[in-house]
Amino acid sequence: MRYWSVRHARWLKAAYAGFEFVLRLCNPVFRLIGYERLDKPFAAFEKVTKGFLLDSQSCGQCIVGFTGLSCPMNCPKRMRNGPCGGVRAGGKCEVDPEMTCVWVLAWEGNKRFRENGYPIQVIQPPVDYRLIGTSAWLREVRHKTGHTGPEVVAAHEI
Repeated sequence: MRYWSVRHARWLKAAYAGFEFVLRLCNPVFRLIGYERLDKPFAAFEKVTKGFLLDSQSCGQCIVGFTGLSCPMNCPKRMRNGPCGGVRAGGKCEVDPEMTCVWVLAWEGNKRFRENGYPIQVIQPPVDYRLIGTSAWLREVRHKTGHTGPEVVAAHEI
């Protein structure tokens, strides 16, 4: 499915924007219930949906909106900011020669966004391993609505 998602990056990103809009509207309810209580169910739902569509590794700081819907955590070297330099002829990974480099896929997905510039060129912060398995969606909603807590990291979701 990850190849399909990259090929359909433009409309999937638009669909996510609509989904995120709905989540931001739900912010008052989320605050009432408590983001901490909602994190596990949201993370579980994210793991299933993003795992299926994007082969997401649930890092909790999703940047696939910058990487053409190609999860950089699928890179065997966990490269978060571009290819390692070991991309083989034909775009294959040097560690796993059967696998297409996630950064080759990321570039293809970025071209499909049809935006001014390429979001892939934005330097991303390293992964905060304490956030693995938490909800990137809720973190992004909190960030965009200004309801930040000590655990909120400015991550950018699709």
